[in-house]
Amino acid sequence: MPDQHNLDIKRVAILFAGGPAPAANAVISTAAFSFLEEGAQVFGIKHGYSRLAEYTAAGPLVEGLDYVRFTQDTLVHSRSSRGIMIGTARTNPGKHVSAPEHLKDPELVAPLRRVYEALCSLEIDALISIGGDDTLKTANKLKLFQDNLPKDARRFPVIHLPKTIDNDYSGIDFTFGFFTAVETLAEEIRNLNYDAAAGRAYFLCEAMGRSAGWLAYGAAIAGEASMVLSVEDVAGSLAEEEVTNPDTGETRKVMALERVIDRMVDMMLAREREGREYGTIVLAEGMAEYLPAKYLEGVNRDDHGHINISSINLSAMISSLLSTRYTERTGRTRKINGLQLGYESRCAPPHAYDVMLGSQLGVGAYRALVEEKLNGVMVSVSGQLDLHYVPFDELVDPKTLVTKVRFIEPGSDFHRLARFLETCIDS
Repeated sequence: MPDQHNLDIKRVAILFAGGPAPAANAVISTAAFSFLEEGAQVFGIKHGYSRLAEYTAAGPLVEGLDYVRFTQDTLVHSRSSRGIMIGTARTNPGKHVSAPEHLKDPELVAPLRRVYEALCSLEIDALISIGGDDTLKTANKLKLFQDNLPKDARRFPVIHLPKTIDNDYSGIDFTFGFFTAVETLAEEIRNLNYDAAAGRAYFLCEAMGRSAGWLAYGAAIAGEASMVLSVEDVAGSLAEEEVTNPDTGETRKVMALERVIDRMVDMMLAREREGREYGTIVLAEGMAEYLPAKYLEGVNRDDHGHINISSINLSAMISSLLSTRYTERTGRTRKINGLQLGYESRCAPPHAYDVMLGSQLGVGAYRALVEEKLNGVMVSVSGQLDLHYVPFDELVDPKTLVTKVRFIEPGSDFHRLARFLETCIDS
C-alpha cells in the first residue's frame, strides 16, 4: 500500500518533464486551481528538472526565471490553451541510480539530492510530477531518496500524473493528448492519401512511438492508411532470432528487415490488383530499435539510454529499401516518399476529450494529496473519468527501478481492427 500522511499542504510545486503533449495546460492549471482554491501557494517549476539538478552550483532559485507563482489570473482561459505554460526539459537527475542500493551512494544520488534541496528551499509540502515513463522513474527515485533520509529530515509526498502521446503507460487506459495527437497525424495521412493518388505514389510515414505502437496504429486507422507496422509486429516471420551482444551480454529482438520490406511490397501489389497504384504506410519510430546491428553503428544515446531515433531517419531508410525491392520484384519503379511525423502533434490545440481527461488528472493530484493523503502514487482515470491511485511499486520494477511498458496486445481486438481495415495481403 502507498504511504499515508497527515498533510497540511500550504505550498505545492508542479513540474512537467519530457516531451510536450496536447492538454498539458489543462493538467497544470486544474492542479494549480485546486490548491489555490484552498488557499495554498502553488509554484510552477520551469523547464522540468534542468535547473533543480544544478541547484547547489547555480545558487538559489530565482522567481520568474526558475519558477513562477500561480495566481487565479495566470490560470484564466489556460485549460484549453496550447503548449506548456511552465516549459519542459529532459534532464534526468536519477540517471545514475539503477538499483535500490545505489540510493545509499552519495555520489550516485547527488543530482537527486540537489533536486530535493532546491524544492526544500521553496519550503514545499508536496510535489506534483507530470511526465512520461522516464519522469515516473524519476518521481519514484525522488520518493525513495526521501525514504532513505534521516528520520528528522524534511519530507514531502510525490504524486505523478501520466503524460505521453504514445499512450504506452501501464496503469491507465488512455493518456491525455493521445487522441489529439492521433487526429493531428490522421489528418496529415488523409491529405497524403490524396497526394499519393494524384501521383500514383506512396508515402511512408514514421510516427512517434518509441516503445509501443498506439500512436502509429491510431493514426493509421483514423487516417485510412494502407498498412501499419509497429514494434508489436516484430514477431513471428517478421523477427529474427534474438541476438546477444558479445561485449555487453545484452540480448535483443531483431527485425527480419527483408521480410518486413517484402510484406510492404506484397501490400503494394495487392492494391495494384485492385486498381490502386498508390497508398500510405505508417511505421512506429520504435522499430528502429529492432534494426540489424549494422544500421545502429555509431548511433548515440540520451540520458535515459535510448538510441537517437531521429538520427536514423527510419522513414528515409525504409523508403529507399522498399523502392529498390519493388523494382527488383516487378521491373517497374514507384515513387516512395519517406516522412517523419509527430512533432507537429505535440502542441496541437487539445480536443475536448483530452481537456476533460487532463483536467480530471489535475484534480486527481489534489484529491490524492489532500483527500486521500497519499504519497508515491500515480493518478489514473478509467470508465466515466473515475479516479484511481496506482502505487509506484506496481508500475516500477523494484529491482531495476524501470517502468513497465504497455504494448498493444497482439491478437487483441484493437490490433485486429488495423489488420481488418488495411489492404488484405494473400498469405
